[in-house]
Amino acid sequence: MRVLVLSLDSSSIASVALARDGEVLRESATADTRSHAEALAPAVRDVLSAEGLTGADLDAVLVGTGPGPFTGLRAGLATARALGFAWGLPVHGLCSLDAAAHRIAPRLAEAGHEEFAVVIDARRKELYWRPYRVLEDTAATAVALSEPRVGAPEDVPALPSCGPGTALYPQRLAHPVPGTGDLHPTAADLARAAWALTSRGTPLSTDTSPLYLRESDAKVPAFAKRTTA
Repeated sequence: MRVLVLSLDSSSIASVALARDGEVLRESATADTRSHAEALAPAVRDVLSAEGLTGADLDAVLVGTGPGPFTGLRAGLATARALGFAWGLPVHGLCSLDAAAHRIAPRLAEAGHEEFAVVIDARRKELYWRPYRVLEDTAATAVALSEPRVGAPEDVPALPSCGPGTALYPQRLAHPVPGTGDLHPTAADLARAAWALTSRGTPLSTDTSPLYLRESDAKVPAFAKRTTA
């Protein structure tokens, strides 16, 4: 049975992809990291209409759960959940860093690296990161070694580091891999990573809880302000 999945990710850039059995049929992505809510719904419409499909043709929705900034990440999760509810489809969640790890794993395997880290911008002069081990079976892919974390660039383990964080802090990371500064997690790579997991017999999670990893910048005031007439 072939599986048709719509995937979304808004942990870094906003992206949408349509994939059948891990093969990406159509994708859309914006380089803007601050307009996720405006970009996602039109991208879903355009991707589906370009293939002559509707939500009724899909088998599932897949969404990147982060880590990522509050506003952008919420936009992707809310869109995925709303589409799943409207179309009566299961919604699966997968760590967004796994998408980038899956894409870069073959290159690192070819270079002889057994472990590496994916690093993306967390703002506040920090990075989101997660370490991986290259798994070589039928094709090189990646398996996570721990939960994703957030911290200063110096907190990232002394592993080859890949992702947008390498372009931001090349002098503060132990081993940044050149040429990986544009390795943003995308919906297309999320779909491929999910297919690689299920092909190895690992079921996808239905947990779409966001991986914020830290508290919001927005705070509730301790005391209400007094208004005057």
